[in-house]
Amino acid sequence: MQHLHQLLEIKNSELARLLRFSLYGLETTLNQARAEFPLDPGAKVCDQVLQELHNLLEPAPPQQNTGWEDPPDELKLNHLREAFNSDSELNYYLGNSQLQSQTDSDLWNEIQRKLLRVPEDLAASWQQRTLDMAEKVGAIADNSNLFQLPFIRDEIIYPGLSGTVQTQGLSLYQQALSNPQNPQGNAFDLPAAFLFLYMNFIEIDPDLHHALKSVFSFDVVSLHSKPEQRDQYIDALSDRFQRTQKAEKNTDPLSILRAWIDMDEAIHSLVFVPPAERYSWWGKLQHESRRILKKVADEAINAGNEVRIRQLSGLYADICALSKGDLQLDCGGIPSEVLTCLRVYARINQEESPGRVIFRSSR
Repeated sequence: MQHLHQLLEIKNSELARLLRFSLYGLETTLNQARAEFPLDPGAKVCDQVLQELHNLLEPAPPQQNTGWEDPPDELKLNHLREAFNSDSELNYYLGNSQLQSQTDSDLWNEIQRKLLRVPEDLAASWQQRTLDMAEKVGAIADNSNLFQLPFIRDEIIYPGLSGTVQTQGLSLYQQALSNPQNPQGNAFDLPAAFLFLYMNFIEIDPDLHHALKSVFSFDVVSLHSKPEQRDQYIDALSDRFQRTQKAEKNTDPLSILRAWIDMDEAIHSLVFVPPAERYSWWGKLQHESRRILKKVADEAINAGNEVRIRQLSGLYADICALSKGDLQLDCGGIPSEVLTCLRVYARINQEESPGRVIFRSSR
């Protein structure tokens, strides 16, 4: 275990990345087998192995920056903090919470991650503004130093900085998924891509919450302040990923569709408070799952089934008959309207499955 831990700690190592993904896959497989064979003579030892894997994969505090540890009153980007906190349009989409970072490097990353949740045109104008303000204090954009998140494509999400402020940016990185040694999927496997992307993003963004009903049905829960909820959410996401894989191997269109509805719900249940805007980077990322779900529904229809899938949106009063177990927030969006659709409404061969949403309270 000592050498496994040492390898996992090596930065920018493909071997470390491959090991982490393989261990996540092993942990998921053992959890699934443990549930299927509760009376197995190896169950007790398996629990100990799972605990060791959990301790090994438990993320350290995010180390996404390499900047100076300046006191808050000496931050070079303090003017950027003040401008960001006081912008009413950003507050509309992000709520009124203030930036929490205590160093320039953390502040840069916190701001850029928050911009991924607002409409793309607003995000683009603010991203340029942050670069302009950084340049005024001697820091310039740096696309060569990026924290890499595994996904089905390569994409620079936002740049890092070099000069007077040094910090990593953020990118999507396809090679981790396309590596033939990766036992969990390939570059075209969207469920696997979301599984590994979410595992990594949860480690670096303390603002993430989950609203997955099978894990906790009564509220939107912070993954940062409740680590047990984080672990349960990842386990549920992993389980739904595996069920999707099994359904696709069986090639039954309705089994695949039902598995994808569950997987899509788990993907859309990773949320912020308030939820990311539909046309933000986050909103468009999660919508990739809905596009695949539509294709799967079309395939079921072509196989002779009667299928209706609906993403619930608009006034909550107009769609509440099609949903169940909905959650209410008092921030974000327009009062009495749906903020985000967690689970689509489905009607499959006369059998109805209600959707689930987060909506804004009327006050």
